[in-house]
Amino acid sequence: MSTNREPNAVAYDAIVPANKPWSHVVKKGQLLRIIDLEGCQAVDTLFYNATDPLERYSAQDTIRAQGAPYITTGTKLLSTEGNVMLTVVADTCGAHDTSAGACSAEANTVRFGHDTKYMHSCRDNFVLELAKHGLTKRDLVSNINFFMNVPIEPDGTLAIVDGVSKPGDYVELRAEMDVLCVISNCPQVNNPCNDFNPTPIRTLIWNG
Repeated sequence: MSTNREPNAVAYDAIVPANKPWSHVVKKGQLLRIIDLEGCQAVDTLFYNATDPLERYSAQDTIRAQGAPYITTGTKLLSTEGNVMLTVVADTCGAHDTSAGACSAEANTVRFGHDTKYMHSCRDNFVLELAKHGLTKRDLVSNINFFMNVPIEPDGTLAIVDGVSKPGDYVELRAEMDVLCVISNCPQVNNPCNDFNPTPIRTLIWNG
């Protein structure tokens, strides 16, 4: 898919600051592009059916349906009802994690020590942003970590290592239903997923 589009075709354009949450409804047929502006920035992302948020992204069903653990061009993101929510139509990075989950106060404490418990986390970002849409902590599910490099070790464990995305890398998804997209622009500074330095991202939505 071409990276060039007419400016008047852009329906939405926003910079999401480092560490911050973001959300927006993407209408069926619209294209959502998430751009890693400076490189090596994990973008934790959730999707919900905009008209019935009890239907939401299912990492397990998506992985099982495509027979592969990573998200990339051609991947169809399946819901908990088995419906296709979005299709990845372009990806300049190569592969995106959907197994490692989102950082949280609890995970920070276990992995990095008790002094990190109150550092802001993606889970906190998600809860704050979901509240704007009448959703709660109970509505959190497994997420996609766009641009996050999580290789699977020979023993089956997941490793979080240096990211591979370059400045300007992007992933683009076509909505197959009206979806609510919720993002945490990951604030993690204790592992290399953000090169220990969280940076802004850009989100754009085009009419299909």
